[in-house]
Amino acid sequence: MHHSFLRIFIFFSLAIGVCNCASKKEVNAKPVVNTIDTIHEFKQNEIGKSTVSRKEKFPFLKDSDGESKWVDSIYGKMTLDEKLGQLFMISAYSNKDSVHFNMIDRMIRNYKIGGLIFFQGGPGRQARLTNRFQSKSKIPLFIAIDAEWGVSMRLDSTYRFPWNMTLGAIKDKELIRKVGTQMGKESKRLGINFNFAPVLDINTNPKNPIIGFRSFGEDKVNVTSSAIALMKGVQGENVFSTGKHFPGHGDTETDSHYSLPLVNFTKERLEQVELYPYRQMFDEGLVSVMVAHLNVPSLEPRDSYPSSISYNVVTGLLQKEMGFDGLIFTDALNMKAASNYRKPGEIDLEAFLAGNDMLLCAEDVPTAMEKLCVAYQDSLFSEERLAYSVKKILKFKYKAGLNHYKPINTANISADINPSENTALQYQLYENAITVLKNKETLLPIKSIEKTRIAYVKLGDDNNTSFVSTLKKYTEVTEIADANIDSLNVKLKNFDLVIVGFHKSDKAWKNHAFSETEIQWVNQLALQNKVILDVFTKPYSLSAIPDFSEIEGLIVSYQNSDIAQEVSAELIFGAIDAKGKLPVSISNDFKVNFGLPTEKLDRLGFTAPENVGMNPKILAKIDSIAQKAIDGKMTPGAQVLVARKGKVIYQKSFGYHSYDNVRKVQNSDVYDLASLTKILATLPNVMQAYDKGKVTLDTKLGVMLPVFANTDKKDIAFKELLSHYARFEAWIPFYKSTLDSNKIPMEKYYRKVPDEVFSKQVADSLYILKDYNDTIMKAIANSRLLPKKEYKYSDFTFLILKEYLEKINHKTLDVQAYENFYRFLGANNTLFNPLQKFVKTDIPPTEVDKYFRHQVLQGYVHDMAAAMEGGVAGHAGLFSNAMDVAKIMQMYLQKGHYGGHTYFSEKTFNEFNTCYFCAEGNRRALGFDKQQLPGTQGPTCGCVSASSFGHTGFTGTYAWADPETEIVYIFLSNRTYPDASAPNALSKNNIREDIQKVIQEAIIK
Repeated sequence: MHHSFLRIFIFFSLAIGVCNCASKKEVNAKPVVNTIDTIHEFKQNEIGKSTVSRKEKFPFLKDSDGESKWVDSIYGKMTLDEKLGQLFMISAYSNKDSVHFNMIDRMIRNYKIGGLIFFQGGPGRQARLTNRFQSKSKIPLFIAIDAEWGVSMRLDSTYRFPWNMTLGAIKDKELIRKVGTQMGKESKRLGINFNFAPVLDINTNPKNPIIGFRSFGEDKVNVTSSAIALMKGVQGENVFSTGKHFPGHGDTETDSHYSLPLVNFTKERLEQVELYPYRQMFDEGLVSVMVAHLNVPSLEPRDSYPSSISYNVVTGLLQKEMGFDGLIFTDALNMKAASNYRKPGEIDLEAFLAGNDMLLCAEDVPTAMEKLCVAYQDSLFSEERLAYSVKKILKFKYKAGLNHYKPINTANISADINPSENTALQYQLYENAITVLKNKETLLPIKSIEKTRIAYVKLGDDNNTSFVSTLKKYTEVTEIADANIDSLNVKLKNFDLVIVGFHKSDKAWKNHAFSETEIQWVNQLALQNKVILDVFTKPYSLSAIPDFSEIEGLIVSYQNSDIAQEVSAELIFGAIDAKGKLPVSISNDFKVNFGLPTEKLDRLGFTAPENVGMNPKILAKIDSIAQKAIDGKMTPGAQVLVARKGKVIYQKSFGYHSYDNVRKVQNSDVYDLASLTKILATLPNVMQAYDKGKVTLDTKLGVMLPVFANTDKKDIAFKELLSHYARFEAWIPFYKSTLDSNKIPMEKYYRKVPDEVFSKQVADSLYILKDYNDTIMKAIANSRLLPKKEYKYSDFTFLILKEYLEKINHKTLDVQAYENFYRFLGANNTLFNPLQKFVKTDIPPTEVDKYFRHQVLQGYVHDMAAAMEGGVAGHAGLFSNAMDVAKIMQMYLQKGHYGGHTYFSEKTFNEFNTCYFCAEGNRRALGFDKQQLPGTQGPTCGCVSASSFGHTGFTGTYAWADPETEIVYIFLSNRTYPDASAPNALSKNNIREDIQKVIQEAIIK
């Protein structure tokens, strides 16, 4: 207790300036340092002998005239206290209270410290504190941070880049340089001068408790090239990089935060491995080095003597032998590997005598200053030695621009350090990092989704939402779970493939290992099923699995971030190919630098707008337009999707299913597509028939269907039919003739309960005669033709084409659409009569029908004629969500190809996407709608290309694709709810067209 009070008294006495170096000199006090074993001679001309070439190669390392004048001017005016204070960089936190902040104020005021290293907190708080502390310092402070994966390593509300081990899997080092650039930008914006990164430790020991994922890996060449790339990015933003932990912390089994690790290698081995990246980094312009607390007997003969305070290591090896002339930091001196060895103050003095320039995180700055002061008075180090470090510190303060220090502008700081391009880069990083280790019989990517029943099983204790939701965007994937492995395997018997996702926390220093139970489950699952194991954690986790022979597919996705999950799902289905290589060895089968390539299929993937040349800020305007429609009650809700160059870059849902605001619209909900049915169900099957030569552009309607053979419509050509140039009426309200005077369905045509005669369902508890379709076709055959040939949009075309397809293929249209297209496309949410598969709550209602069916239409087609055909018609009846519609439109954009499957020839697509009657004022292609002709109204913003195509739907739907810009745009809504006869405000306000205009404006020229 006595010692504790004495220590507190000394601390506060020093804090108010009771002791100072000048008074010590005057009384010629005896040194208080009595634990220093050796006093080393300092000769400045022996240091940095080989650095002339560094300064010539990197101009920013040169000593300019202005720099030298500033440094000499400042140094010449400094007291001994101020010089000694520059050696210290102390810990600061922006998440602590005023007691902490006031303490730092005192340290700046009374001890003239040289810098701060910030730890936990937030960006805005840290920026404000930096301004506060800088304002109190006579000489601007260095501001540093450990930002190995960005400032998010320490600060909340900031962007987290991947760990170094994830980056180590990437072969394209330019991507890692881009990471460094983004890290540099965020540090610069926060007033940070030093990023204590990159980690240069070569992690050859899988049991390393403190480095591990912080290392780029175990291959010294890969570690070095990755670190150089990161450093160049950071330093390119005038933020200094610090290589650590010298001379190498990679092959240890002890955490230096708690005790002193042993590195028991020969000098030759250290030269070959641990020191290799440092020599290369010095030649590339590394500004600073952090020296670790390690016991390295081959470099320092004294037993258990930390490298951070070893003259042999810091001066003899780092500066003299390796020629490093940059700034040298100790690792934190409050770490047990250091603090256990010497008392506060003593460790700081020894670190300085060893040759370090800046003393990081001293436990007791007042005591350390006192020790240094006394040592100076007793000539344990010279003025020359002190000047060498202090002037070096000042020199780099000048290089950092601190000679013209300006406070940080705190306005918009959060937005500035979280730019959207970070997300764009993150996609690229995982696309290049995720590594395939096994691919038996080229299981990856999964090609034949039409005949593969897929289950997903989760292991691990962290979130898997993005992975599962993205898997389900490609095909049907069933989540299976059970607390018992035997019961689980029973449930999996009906599946052809099991995807096992191992999801562990994406937070640093969490447990990422498989449990014993999970290892047993992996083995049991692999024995009884065809398994793809995808691990969302560091690759070392796989070391616990003794045998991979029964696993067909093995993927390392490295981290459990949302983007990692999304990209990994893309790889499984071939939207991207595998490029990553293992940064470390896992077993004899999977050595460092191993990684299998996979095939890339032409399926839709996912990315950030910038990666396909789109401006996300402009694209974000879609939100306000869509919300305008919701707020204006133009539609209760909507889905919007935008894809470019085969990548979905925008997919959002807005509003609710209805105006009661109960059920929010989800991306997975299925909408009544109305007339989009024409190009999404009927037309692709017509194109296949055309591709097979079953019909030509000149084939006559009378030949196609006998019902028209003896009518005035018999000579209508196929080309005219599909171009809405056949003189047909727009439509006939077929349903009206089946209602009584009270607008009630007559028993002559309908029943409430189905039977063999009344088997086609029109709506809930309403069934029509099964052969009423014949009546509809006869009505069309007997309908009047318009007096002159001109463009007239008509539903008759696709009612006829459905009849034709069913006649030649002997299958109903819904079956044809599924068997020929949807099952191959993975469009499993696209179907007629969706209540066969979905519950009502997944389907937004389309209308409150008061004129025919007298009920809320939810899951039943709104279009009356389509309803009378049992929900399956050529012009309407299809339900889907935006993602599935995009797949079909992407297939068109790729001219009949998608997912490695060919549906029809490119020639066929080109012929169907041709406007044959534009000269006559008819903009239509064969089935497709086209951009409006000059001077006319039409379906687009007027800003898409002439080669673009698509369609609109009465319920407020829209699908458009543009081959020139490679853009697919989908808008789905239920604007007809509750009253389909109400004015079409969605159309009058140009909501869909305005969104399309924004999409075009977002293209980066």
